[in-house]
Order: sequence, then structure tokens, then C-alpha cells
Amino acid sequence: MKRAILAVLAVFVSWEILDYLIHSVILMGYYQATANLWRPPEEMKMWLMFLVALLSAIFFVWIYFKFIPKSLNNGLLFGLLYGLATGIPMGYGTYSFMPIPYGLALGWFLGTVVESVVAGLLVGLIIKEPTQL
Repeated sequence: MKRAILAVLAVFVSWEILDYLIHSVILMGYYQATANLWRPPEEMKMWLMFLVALLSAIFFVWIYFKFIPKSLNNGLLFGLLYGLATGIPMGYGTYSFMPIPYGLALGWFLGTVVESVVAGLLVGLIIKEPTQL
């Protein structure tokens, strides 16, 4: 159980760092160019964004912990598949109905895949079968 809690914290922290780099650095120009689509900064619900990231990290780790055979390779594969399953609708699903630039959709897709692969690497390293401890 300690390893699962450690994995949740590691995934959450890695996602927050990567979110900052992806959204506040790499994609910032797209957000500025489409400012009319977003809430003004003072109306953004940052507490909710942190809660969503924490809950997502908990469920990511729980799925791996309960259902995936524990190994680094399986952690990476799980992260890749999770990233594709969530990144496609995040990037391209949103692009299909919202007037965002293609570069933003691509950034959301690739960012989600990268974040999920990193999370898979972390759970693969942290949560091991009892014989691997």
C-alpha cells in the first residue's frame, strides 16, 4: 500500500510539472491566440484542476495496481495505451467541435501521451511484484 501511495504522489507531481511545461511554456502562444475561448485567469478554477489531476493519478495507479502484471515494460505499455485512449479525445475530439488551432490539438494529444508514458514508467518502477522487492 505504501508503494501505491508513493506512486500516486510521483504521478501527480510529474503530471503537474509536465502540465506546466506543456501548457504554460510550449502551448502558451496558442492559448494567447485563442484567449476568447477560455475563462479569464481570475475566473479559472485552479483548485478543480489540481483535484482532477489528483483523482486521475489515483485512478491511473489503482488500475495498474489492481489489473496490470507488474513490470517496467507493462508499466510503459499501460502508460502508452492510457495516453492514447485519453489523448485522442482530448486533442482530436476537442478539435472536432471547438475552433482551436490544429497545433493546440496536436499539443494536447502528444502532451497527454508523454505524461501517461512518464506515469507508466513511474508506476512500473515503484510498484513491483513481491518477488521484485
